[in-house]
Amino acid sequence: MAKGKLGVLGGLGPQATQVFYQRVLDLTDASRDQEHIPTLIFSDTQMPDRTKAILSGDTRAVEERLLADARLLEEWGAAAIAIPCNTAHAFVPGLQAKLKVPVINMVAGTAAELKAAGVKRAGILATDGTIGLGLYRNACAAAGIETVDPPPEIQRLVMSVIYDEIKQGKKGSWEKFAVIDGFLRDAGCDRGVLACTELSVFREQHALSDFYLDAMDVLARRCVTACGYPLRHP
Repeated sequence: MAKGKLGVLGGLGPQATQVFYQRVLDLTDASRDQEHIPTLIFSDTQMPDRTKAILSGDTRAVEERLLADARLLEEWGAAAIAIPCNTAHAFVPGLQAKLKVPVINMVAGTAAELKAAGVKRAGILATDGTIGLGLYRNACAAAGIETVDPPPEIQRLVMSVIYDEIKQGKKGSWEKFAVIDGFLRDAGCDRGVLACTELSVFREQHALSDFYLDAMDVLARRCVTACGYPLRHP
């Protein structure tokens, strides 16, 4: 497989983009600079909030900006594009139809990894936008996996960790997450899915068990292989 450049459409949010790139570095089997993936990172911090756009029904500004950014990465020579934002994947099918290079789909990839691991019931931790559109519910259903979405009182805690804490540069409340974790386990989930990249940032700050599959890790692994580079295995 020919090796190619990776394009990262980031800034959604910026800290998540920084964590994502580190994951790509960590997952590439490289022993020197020249063995890493040439990477173009466009951190567009002015991208409108994806969840607000979805919930309001006014998605045009997000769609247009995602497409403009992706086309820039395409013009700059990206062989594949990664968007380290789960909620933005609501727009990936429409985006893909207008691009010449593949956009690596972290939602579909995560469902595939859950299936390969034999997971039967997965708890989804994500934004209101991702949950409301059923992005993971639909992808997992196609793979024969049942999903559990948090009830309103638990979902409010998830959103608080994402928006009130991680997006504001805070460490994130372990006390809140412990309540979320308890719900997933009581609900009989085989695995929990960190389906928001701010929760991937939370994972950087707190020791989470292998009960959780981080969609950001799935995306990073698929970026490495899509660009023709070898994966580093634990």
